[in-house]
Amino acid sequence: MAIGSLARRKASTILSSSRYVSKYSSYYFSRSFASGSDENDVVVIGGGPGGYVAAIKAAQLGLKTTCIEKRGTLGGTCLNVGCIPSKALLHSSHMFHEAQHSFAQHGVKFSSVEVDLPAMMSQKDKAVAGLTRGIEGLFKKNKVNYVKGYGKFLSPSEVSVDTIDGGNTVVKGKNIIIATGSDVKSLPGLTIDEKRIVSSTGALALTEVPKNLVVIGAGYIGLEMGSVWGRLGSQVTVVEFASDIVPTMDGEVRKQFQRSLEKQKMKFMLKTKVVSVDTAGDVLKLTLEPAAGGEQTTLEADVVLVSAGRVPFTSGLGLDKIGVETDKAGRILVNERFASNVTGVYAIGDVIPGPMLAHKAEEDGVACVEFIAGKEGHVDYDLVPGVCYTHPEVASVGKTEEQVKALGLDYRVGKFPFLANSRAKAIDDAEGIVKVLAEKETDKILGVHIMAPNAGELIHEAVLALHYGASSEDIARTCHAHPTMSEALKEAAMATYDKPIHI
Repeated sequence: MAIGSLARRKASTILSSSRYVSKYSSYYFSRSFASGSDENDVVVIGGGPGGYVAAIKAAQLGLKTTCIEKRGTLGGTCLNVGCIPSKALLHSSHMFHEAQHSFAQHGVKFSSVEVDLPAMMSQKDKAVAGLTRGIEGLFKKNKVNYVKGYGKFLSPSEVSVDTIDGGNTVVKGKNIIIATGSDVKSLPGLTIDEKRIVSSTGALALTEVPKNLVVIGAGYIGLEMGSVWGRLGSQVTVVEFASDIVPTMDGEVRKQFQRSLEKQKMKFMLKTKVVSVDTAGDVLKLTLEPAAGGEQTTLEADVVLVSAGRVPFTSGLGLDKIGVETDKAGRILVNERFASNVTGVYAIGDVIPGPMLAHKAEEDGVACVEFIAGKEGHVDYDLVPGVCYTHPEVASVGKTEEQVKALGLDYRVGKFPFLANSRAKAIDDAEGIVKVLAEKETDKILGVHIMAPNAGELIHEAVLALHYGASSEDIARTCHAHPTMSEALKEAAMATYDKPIHI
């Protein structure tokens, strides 16, 4: 396959593409080190992954830019109470679990090991604080004005900001980008107090390890936070209304993933509905019933984590005042250039249709600003990777086998287990598999799914391959260093178009 030709074709696709949308970011406004009184070329409402990236990119393109953020710290949900702190706790809890269960067989022995939860939380908070300060530094470096406070539209070119210091300022802009992110989806009859009934925010700040933790929702966030507390000693029960965990995951990989979590003593109650939670006593009592209806049962918990999804956060923006159209789910409707129906008002990230992922919002932010600057932007939503950061991790890009079948395509499947990967065996961490789907006639890769200790890092070779229309043979004939985990992807690609070597 000619690489130069592929690159030229991809470049042509990018320049001619007109399909865009978006979804995930942050929040609102206040003053920090600049005034928003003069008219800006770009005003970004929300300083999360989509918002702060859009602001920096706009400034780099020579546009006068102001970013408004209500939280008072940049980075949005992701950095403050989402992606980053959860990964810190996932890593710390994994280290504890390894010390308990794996160190001895590697010749590392000690008399006892215990959890110092305040120290663990302190490490998490230190990481978050350092990264939020780092974004402020990037704003200063790129001359982005930063306003701290909560804002709402006065007009399509003016935003009134109630600043966190109690004042008010008006920020004017020729182009305003809404990047206010998403919020936790609530469930009827459940009041989140962030102490006993918690969202992911509360689950990141528990002061003690609950004996029994019930997670409502078997999506990425619920399984990740369940893993954290399960490793630290909680008995974790996941209650899911649907028939499967993580319904967007490839079915075959999902089954292996669930078995892995069950081996870690995580329990699952699928096709089950939470009717109510009684908070009267010292122990929470959940009333459950089958999703299809039937006899009710009771489940006790010390803490209940509500992780049933997220919804766009546009409350108090004044969208109705300026006539911005939204759909039934509250998402802002935008065209291929991220523009709303109101001239000069754009939206990106979690507030528009598409996957609610921080890295997707970042791509939205860059593309949106490029359009505003008169350039061409591009985001291929079919090639946004997804990662569940449990252990093992699960990462995927492209289509699942179920999706390929639904399209009626003739395809081939190549698989390779990490039990046959030399690096995985050497480090005694060999649970997982790589699965490659390719079109039968052309060998073009359609999807890649990886369950492995570092699947979130391994997946990007596949993302790049799909972006450039590579075949499974292209990956198979690419030299991979030995011994590495990435050799499993090479072998799975070999199994797709021919035969693997090491199995």
